[in-house]
Amino acid sequence: MEITRRAALGAGLALPFVTPARAQGPGQPWTPTRPVRIVVGFPPAGTTDIAARLLSEPLSRILGQQVLVENRPGAGGNIGNDVVAKAEPDGHTLLMQTISGGAINYSLYGARMPIKPEDLAAVALMLRVPNAIFVTPSLPVRTLAELVAYAKARPGQLNVGSSGAGTSLHMTGELLKLEAGIDMTHVPFRGAGPMLQEVIAGRIEVAVDNLPSVIGHLRDGRLRPLAVTTATRTPAMPDVPTTAEAGLPGVEATAWFGLQGPARMPRAAIQRYSDAMNQIIREPDMQRRIADLGGMAPALTPDGGTSPEGFDAFIKAEITKWGEVVRRSGARVE
Repeated sequence: MEITRRAALGAGLALPFVTPARAQGPGQPWTPTRPVRIVVGFPPAGTTDIAARLLSEPLSRILGQQVLVENRPGAGGNIGNDVVAKAEPDGHTLLMQTISGGAINYSLYGARMPIKPEDLAAVALMLRVPNAIFVTPSLPVRTLAELVAYAKARPGQLNVGSSGAGTSLHMTGELLKLEAGIDMTHVPFRGAGPMLQEVIAGRIEVAVDNLPSVIGHLRDGRLRPLAVTTATRTPAMPDVPTTAEAGLPGVEATAWFGLQGPARMPRAAIQRYSDAMNQIIREPDMQRRIADLGGMAPALTPDGGTSPEGFDAFIKAEITKWGEVVRRSGARVE
């Protein structure tokens, strides 16, 4: 591969996403001068990783520089947050932010949170996705109401898995327990992959996950869906009821994913990435790919968030909202 690259460069042939730095004169949009990295605070194969990789190819095409995804998992996304907050603010390091690292963790971790909201700059919202509540097929329940009845008859005996403490999946499980009046033991994992393996094997009975990372297992029957946590059913799985339809309207939680950068990132770079994101999420192919995963592009949702200012306001509202959920549930991390 390296021989091919050298030969191509020697022959003056263009290689994908490898372009010389261009002069950035007055009036020209900001352009990266070397490869860009998108830091993901979770392991590969989860929804955050899927979102970053969906974005990296078209973003590379638009910017003329390779965009690489770097997984820095741990502490519900906090490690990735810290890496980006402390990175050189020159526009070459971005964060695929989530509802957990961007909103929930500020209340859940409190003084242990390594950064403050103002340490990161909002760029643009990319997509929102439902969370799915599902069970291992060996559990003798087929509806959310049946799960609630089964759990009430066995207080403390069922385990509910999530991809990590502080994630929207953890908090959705806490909301479910709170609203249904049931007692289940939360079991956090380091990412969606290992959690799903344990539920498929039947060692964890109940779980919550973002729909994109679990939808394949739900469709092929390896896991049994009980409900999605949005106000309306998702076209990706139209036969799965919402939590409201199942009698628990208070269990509503939509996960979100978007770009942030270091706080002192140049305004021109922030705007360039925001403009590129808006272009990408409006492309028909990207809209189709997001819909196939059960997600919703911001252009299709009422709350917007695709401008830096809009995303910043959105994040602030989410911090307030989830702070109240953390308070009500009494959730904590060890």
